[in-house]
Amino acid sequence: MIGRLKRVPLRDVWKHEALDFTTWLEANYDILSEELGIEMVSVEREKSAGAFSVDLVAEDDSGNTVVIENQLEASDHDHLGKLITYLTAMEAQTAIWIVARPRPEHVRAVTWLNESTSASFYLLKVEAVQIGESEPAPLLTLIVGPSSESREIGEAKREISERHVLRRRFWTELLEKARTRTPLHANTSPSDRSYINTYDVGKPGLELIYRARQHDAQVELYIKRRGREAETKAMFDRLYENREVVERAFGDSLIWER
Repeated sequence: MIGRLKRVPLRDVWKHEALDFTTWLEANYDILSEELGIEMVSVEREKSAGAFSVDLVAEDDSGNTVVIENQLEASDHDHLGKLITYLTAMEAQTAIWIVARPRPEHVRAVTWLNESTSASFYLLKVEAVQIGESEPAPLLTLIVGPSSESREIGEAKREISERHVLRRRFWTELLEKARTRTPLHANTSPSDRSYINTYDVGKPGLELIYRARQHDAQVELYIKRRGREAETKAMFDRLYENREVVERAFGDSLIWER
């Protein structure tokens, strides 16, 4: 005969979070170790971290500090903030947050922390279950944790962020130098994109486009009089007829595309 698994209210099993659940987890941390695949060699309750007390502080088999924050309610910003505070105060490498109901915004926050920091963050859901009239048993489910994929995503995001900083710095310096030579860029602002535009340079319908790519860069004079295709082509043709003069002034040959 097969019994049916049913959930038991957490407060029926652990009435008080600190006195009951944290005490139980301190004595049964091997259950947490098995779920996460982290070998913990010691666990200590209510360790001071500045003005606060960490629910549990452990040490893994590599000697790294692990902080554990328990919450027998829905996850909230206060406990997430405490977890990060404890991690930094204890100079820990791993932070574990055990909650009754993980909210989506906190799942995303822990995912972001794993992508953006060198520490390892784990978010687990705790439940109490029983079969028939059996004694309640704990059920810990990993909701989100560190992975090679999250590290790769984080590294890619950092590279993109650094690239944006470099681009903005490049465009800032370029525009500063350009403004000493011509007023055409007075209303152009730096950007973190790979290109910037300067509109109506001299005449309506003329646009300068600067592009900075990985291996090269270019400047385009783009001609487009909206709703005036014939006039657009005529402007290009007049420049093209004088291309030798234009290229001589530029100092090199140019690419002409009609």
